[in-house]
Amino acid sequence: MNTLVIYTHPNHESLSYAFLQKVLQGSQENERITEVQVLDLYEEQFDPVLVFNKNKRRRDMHRDPKLEKYRKQLLWADKIVFVYPIWWGRPPAMLLGYIDQMFASNFAYRDTGGMLPEGLLKGKTAVCVSTMKGPVLYPLYWLNNAPKVLMRKALLQYVGIKRVKFFEFGSMEKKNGRQGEKLEKIYRYFKTVAH
Repeated sequence: MNTLVIYTHPNHESLSYAFLQKVLQGSQENERITEVQVLDLYEEQFDPVLVFNKNKRRRDMHRDPKLEKYRKQLLWADKIVFVYPIWWGRPPAMLLGYIDQMFASNFAYRDTGGMLPEGLLKGKTAVCVSTMKGPVLYPLYWLNNAPKVLMRKALLQYVGIKRVKFFEFGSMEKKNGRQGEKLEKIYRYFKTVAH
C-alpha cells in the first residue's frame, strides 16, 4: 500500500507535527504499507493561490506542468493521509489551495452531464487527522459538522474516494488534553491498518 501524507502546518514544533511523526512511525512498522511519501505543503512552499486569465484557464488545470509532480503523487497513492489543524472551523488556507488546484476536472473527476460527476480517484482510501483548540463537539454542534462534511462529501467522495476515516482531536491546547494518549492512538492505527 503506497501512502501519501499531506502535512499542513507551518511549525515543525507543533502538535500537528507530532501527529505526523506518529503517522510515519506507525506506517514504518506496518508490513502492509510498502512506501510512504510526505508532502509538507509549507516546507514545499506550495503556492495555494489560484490564477486564471487569458493564458491560464480553469479547464486546463489538469494539464498545468507546474502541478505534474503533485498529480503523480496522488495517482501513485493507495492511501492519502491529511494531517492538519482546524482553524476558524476549516482546514488551513494552504491545504484548501492545494485542494483547489489538485482535485481538478479531468484529473480527479469528470463531468458526466448528470447531477454528480464520475470520480477518477476510485479505489483509494483517505484518512484525515485534525487538531483543534476547542472541544471536539464544537464543529459538530456549532458548525453542523462543516469540517468533516467539507473533506468527506464536498471533496473526497466527489472524486470517488468512498472510504474515509477521521481522527478529530479537540481541546489540544489544554494541559489535560490527553495529547499523549491521542498520539498513541494514531501510532497504533497506522501500525495495524490494512487498507
